[in-house]
Amino acid sequence: MLRPRSLRPALAAAVLTLAGAVTGLVVPPAPASPVVATRAPVAAVEADTAPLGVTIESLTPGAIPRRGPIRVAGSVINRSDETWSAIKLYPFLGSTPMTTAAELAAATEVPAEQEVGNRIVEVSDVVDELAPGEAAPFRLTLPASRITVDAAGVYWFGVHALGESAAGRVDGADGRARTFLPLVPRTTRGEIRTAIVVPLRRPIDHESDGSLADVTSWTRTLETGGTLRSLVDLGASAGDRPVSWLVDPALVDAVRRLADGNPPRSLGPTEPGDQGGPSEGPDASFSPEPDGDGGNEGDGGDGGDGDSGDSGDGENGENGGDRASRGHEPTADELLAAEAAATWLDRLSAAMSGDEVLALPYGDLDVAGALATDPGLLERTRDRSTEVTATWDVPTTPALGSPSGYLDPAAIRAVSPSDTLLVTDRMLGEDAPGVATVGGRRLVVTSSGAASGGPGPDDPLAAVALRQRVLAEAAVRLTSPGRKPLVVQLPAGWAPDSASGFFEGLDEGWVSLGTVAEAADRTGTPVDLADLDYPARQAERRLDPETFETATGLIGAGQVLQRVLRDNTEVAGEVSDEAFAAVSYSSRGRSTTTRLSLLASRRWIDGKLDSVTIEAPRGVALSSADGRFGATVVNELAEPIEVSIQAVTDDPAALSIEGPRTVEVGANQRVSVLLDASTREPGVHRVRLVLTDHTDDPEDTPTPLGSAEEVSIRSIQASAVIWVIMGAGALLLFSAIAVRLVRRVRRARREEATG
Repeated sequence: MLRPRSLRPALAAAVLTLAGAVTGLVVPPAPASPVVATRAPVAAVEADTAPLGVTIESLTPGAIPRRGPIRVAGSVINRSDETWSAIKLYPFLGSTPMTTAAELAAATEVPAEQEVGNRIVEVSDVVDELAPGEAAPFRLTLPASRITVDAAGVYWFGVHALGESAAGRVDGADGRARTFLPLVPRTTRGEIRTAIVVPLRRPIDHESDGSLADVTSWTRTLETGGTLRSLVDLGASAGDRPVSWLVDPALVDAVRRLADGNPPRSLGPTEPGDQGGPSEGPDASFSPEPDGDGGNEGDGGDGGDGDSGDSGDGENGENGGDRASRGHEPTADELLAAEAAATWLDRLSAAMSGDEVLALPYGDLDVAGALATDPGLLERTRDRSTEVTATWDVPTTPALGSPSGYLDPAAIRAVSPSDTLLVTDRMLGEDAPGVATVGGRRLVVTSSGAASGGPGPDDPLAAVALRQRVLAEAAVRLTSPGRKPLVVQLPAGWAPDSASGFFEGLDEGWVSLGTVAEAADRTGTPVDLADLDYPARQAERRLDPETFETATGLIGAGQVLQRVLRDNTEVAGEVSDEAFAAVSYSSRGRSTTTRLSLLASRRWIDGKLDSVTIEAPRGVALSSADGRFGATVVNELAEPIEVSIQAVTDDPAALSIEGPRTVEVGANQRVSVLLDASTREPGVHRVRLVLTDHTDDPEDTPTPLGSAEEVSIRSIQASAVIWVIMGAGALLLFSAIAVRLVRRVRRARREEATG
């Protein structure tokens, strides 16, 4: 079985021994057990107590050049509470190369204070003085003549800061920055196929009325310096170099909703030209042109949020006080968000042009949780993703990949063999292949080491540090058998501190930068599904069944609401999109908050449905076996509706009620309905009139809306004897009348004769 086996303790000891041999320092013993964590270098940053902090912000070129100097620039900051002066900054370079990925991983665990290279004192820069908290830039140029190493591999490289405090100068560096610097001799032939995957995923929370929650946080992430903006700027900085984007289509829809002014969901009629149906919407291009009133050109999901006609809930905010999307006036915060969103969409559209776009299931579904609770959600969110991305102006490929890189083995079995599956190399052991095949599915194996960044003590996930780790991983693969491709999925939630120089630094002749499809274009190594390592902690972190059930309930409520609204064909799809986004990987660890949000939306919908009621008399008396009585359907919504009335009797064999198949009621109107009652037994019968949604499919069971009326129906049927008596009485009555008429006529004639 392929299981991770760690050699890190021994490798760390080897690295420390080599460093000690170079610097003459005492080597501490290796740790008893390895530390395996995606961002292990962070511990080194926290442990660094040096008074001066050094940061490398620019390093060119990214590898030891065959000719020409190495230029490094950055800043030094005084982290102490005393003034430092005469600060000299020197480059340093290790003397022994690292040649395996395991050695690179062990190097990231070397303590920050451990000297790992020779200081090159012939090259320096000076900062005269730094007060507490003050920072200053530095710039160093290391000529080729001072670079004495020539063996292939990856070397330690960095900058030492030596200064004077009130106590004077002490031995050793007072601050340091470290990174990796590969050397590939000119005699080396071949190249490493490399792909950089830029993930665009984020939590998407909604208010109860369907608008996006926490608009200010969206503005921060979309504007310059924000996480999503920085990632798009990074991808754009690649220029003509290939980039692979891993995108949640729900995220793009959400940003488009913001660009439209963040309207709430609409109950109004679907506009002509909109794509009808519960799961379709207007064009989903990346370049909306928001108008002054929030815009209608593009909406944020399933098409139900950007209508431009009558308001969905009345101008005065009845039925819950929600804003009507068509008449929605964006707030000041929403206007700021709209501007940032429109700019971001434009930049994304330009950046993605010509690149590979991998589309995640809509909402970035927590696949492991869905398969354990509601397996159908995976297919539904994949179909929704395909539907949305089909309207984009760039081609896309269905993909699956979690933020951690771990994929539930059940998910691998569940998807199409044509999907792109991204998994971390930690699922396949230390000697993980670049591409694996499992049950007819191809797994593209991403490098967890490259994604963890540099060795610290400066920020291991700074753009330069991460780029140098990518180059280092590529360099050691170049000398390994098979030269497996290098696919790097950038860390989840990562915001590069600078886009400048990241891709330019990858322009080495031995790095073939391409797409994931190009990097994975090779025969995969067969692996048994059972041999994939899916840690128990991953299964424990998946979203709980209750959250999925709550989301499913919201989806059902949205479908009922749409069937009630006569002219709206979008609200069900929009509500589904909201529910999909709620059961995402980002909801792990905050399931209670997610459920509360889903329940709030459910109450909003239930409030609309409660605005449609039925009224009927308490009692009805039928003078015969058949008869009619009236009921009234009341619509307090500002939109026309179409409903049905279902009659539930205590004894269907004795009483049946029939009425119109559907009842249409205009906005804020009442409609009377005549119902036909038919009894087969005299007496009192109870019937419950239930208001339901309307469905054209005879196989669908109507859903009650919540309003119902109890009616007592009394049937009075006369017996045959009574009819005989009544007939005889009538005969006697008419006979008596006839006799009296005859007598009156005779009397009149006699009087005429005697007169």
